[in-house]
Amino acid sequence: CIKVVHRVPSKMASQRRQMMQSHQSWTDDLPLCQMCGVGTAPNCTYGPDGKDTQSHPNEDGHFRFRGEEGCFLYGVFNGFDGSRVSSFVSQCLTAELLLGQLKSTHTDSDVRRILSQAFDVVEKSYFETIGDALAEKATIISQLPESQKLSERLKDLEQEVSGGATAVVALIHNNKLYIANVGTYQPALLCKSTSDGQNQVIQIGRPHTTENEDELQRLAGLGLDVSGLRQAALIAGQSSTRRIGDYRNKPIIAEPEIQASQSLEGVTGFLLLMSEGLIKALESAHGPEQANQEMVAMVAAELAQQGSLEAVAQSVVERVKRLHHDVYASGRQRASHCSRHEDMTLLIRTLNYTLADGALTPTQGGRIYPVSVPYSNCPSSTSKTSVTLSLVMPSQGGTLTNGTNTASTLEEGTPTHTPGQSPTTTLHSTNNQTTQSSSSSSGDGGSLFRQRGSQAVQPDETGRVPPYVDFTQFYRLWGSDHGDFLGTQGASAGLGPQ
Repeated sequence: CIKVVHRVPSKMASQRRQMMQSHQSWTDDLPLCQMCGVGTAPNCTYGPDGKDTQSHPNEDGHFRFRGEEGCFLYGVFNGFDGSRVSSFVSQCLTAELLLGQLKSTHTDSDVRRILSQAFDVVEKSYFETIGDALAEKATIISQLPESQKLSERLKDLEQEVSGGATAVVALIHNNKLYIANVGTYQPALLCKSTSDGQNQVIQIGRPHTTENEDELQRLAGLGLDVSGLRQAALIAGQSSTRRIGDYRNKPIIAEPEIQASQSLEGVTGFLLLMSEGLIKALESAHGPEQANQEMVAMVAAELAQQGSLEAVAQSVVERVKRLHHDVYASGRQRASHCSRHEDMTLLIRTLNYTLADGALTPTQGGRIYPVSVPYSNCPSSTSKTSVTLSLVMPSQGGTLTNGTNTASTLEEGTPTHTPGQSPTTTLHSTNNQTTQSSSSSSGDGGSLFRQRGSQAVQPDETGRVPPYVDFTQFYRLWGSDHGDFLGTQGASAGLGPQ
């Protein structure tokens, strides 16, 4: 007879376990932030016929709460091996930060300390909830030989305790922005209009992956084989070097990397938090070179047309999903990178930003095509380079609906695009961009935040406008994506697609 020994649970751990097993949330009574929108899409794998099937239940999580004394809290959580950890963290982290812990009198160092302590408490609380299951699992493993009944129980216990999550959390306190990152592939993006009329895209935080040399050196100090990690680019099946939960892979830590606060005084723009599945789907479809800038441009295009932040976020997620699927279905060069994607979550928080009236039809599909000098993300460069992100192209077979709102990415009076043809007119401007290790200016010369003039450029008898920019790269990309020989070969002659 084999006796299974159970550890006596603490009262607090028992309460947390009961809360996790119920549909009740610790934060049900906290007000949601109305200056925020969230879009989501489940994971999918494409079959030979192009149809997609969901591989597993959605494992992402998020929150967006308004606290007291001008405090706001946002987070996106990327779960793996189940949604247990991401769900737990999204509930408990809020309770550790918005139930009176933060005061308006707290300094920057106070806020950073409270943020770090909150993650530590949540990690320890999670392990308390699975402590009994871990103890029972260890007891069963020690009992040999195993019976079939015990083997089945062991499998159930392993499923109960496995899994983890990465997290990117944004806290606005005293009109200052704090970003805490644990293991995310893509930290936060802040897009803001600068005083000289530029649109600056700042990536706040560093990816916690095996491509981060600081993270590799930290792991090397713990005795891990860095050369093997570089080659595999994975640690126990995941690319993240920090995780919450995942009891099997310590010394993988859950300590957040908290960036220095940024003042939001006078800032106009928006903040983006996103899950790994979203940004990787875009990178798979178009390459990683301009993924951040392209994501910002898509958000800006939807903000110019929609009157609801929820609709903006969902439209961007759906756009990325369509782009990813279209590349797979095309069978072209990057199709092999797009056979599947993970869960997608996008959280948008506007900053002193006025939404459109929602009268325009959302942009359907399509890619943001640059029509100037390509963006360079070389950290050592300090040169100023032109970059344009505002040219929105519809996907094949679709139409780009035009309207009269002067904040739109299309000029008033622009002819509606006809399926199967390339566009004949559009409006954009170019700004100077300074490349730095943590930030880069991008956008369309302030058009993300200011309305355009009402004077439309009139097309000539052929339906074209005078070429006031160099469209060479645009025609090259259009031809590459649509198999247009003229677009790729005739660009240098200024011909473009017909």
